[in-house]
Amino acid sequence: MKCLVINYRNTVFILAVIFLLSVTSFSTIMGMTIKSDNPIRRLPIYCVETDEKKVSITFDAAWSAEDTDEIIEILNEYNAKATIFVLGTWIDDNPEAVKKFFEAGHEIANHSDTHKLFSKVSREEVIKEIEECNKKIEAITKEKVTLVRAPSGDYDNKSIEIAESMNMKMIQWSVDSLDWKKLSVDEMYSRVVTKTENGSILLFHNGVENTPKALRKILEKLKNDGYKFVTVSELIYWDNYKIDHTGKQVNDQNNRRTIT
Repeated sequence: MKCLVINYRNTVFILAVIFLLSVTSFSTIMGMTIKSDNPIRRLPIYCVETDEKKVSITFDAAWSAEDTDEIIEILNEYNAKATIFVLGTWIDDNPEAVKKFFEAGHEIANHSDTHKLFSKVSREEVIKEIEECNKKIEAITKEKVTLVRAPSGDYDNKSIEIAESMNMKMIQWSVDSLDWKKLSVDEMYSRVVTKTENGSILLFHNGVENTPKALRKILEKLKNDGYKFVTVSELIYWDNYKIDHTGKQVNDQNNRRTIT
């Protein structure tokens, strides 16, 4: 008769097999799938790596349009071209405001049609949100929309891939004024000027009480520091780039689209 000799090595092997079988059975029972690799998380453009003292002023337009003329006047005073991310429903209520921003030389970009959170809705709904807003913008500007910002900054791999399939870049921000929290002028000023650096994308909102006063003070400081204010399309790289783990867009071959 042959006897099975149980030594330390055999014991470890047997226990390992039992453990793997039990985990597999448990995961099957619970309806889970165990994967060894994780999907790569996609990122939008938060800011741009550049040696030039250039930044982009951006506004999310979703509320009131009462301060449109004042904001345009302030931007013009500092020779600043901004990018205005507009909501489709805001365009419905304020087509003249969109036209004013555009005719003043500012870039009009997509902020979705009805502000549905991209990560919470289906692929089809994301496509519809972007397409409907694009149609409304292009009806006024007669120009193709190339930039989109996710509502509340709520993006996921799906929405970034959809934007790219539509030849659009998804844009986030690296400096948040938090004006929507109704901060004081000085609080907004301190937040923005201490965080701004070459290639920053700054976020503001229109229809907020203290934003125009804070904007003038911020632009004055940044201009004195040597910064120029360009649209997002002029700031970012359109080809031969990568986005690092922080969302910074890094140009590989200094190949940037020329905006005319």
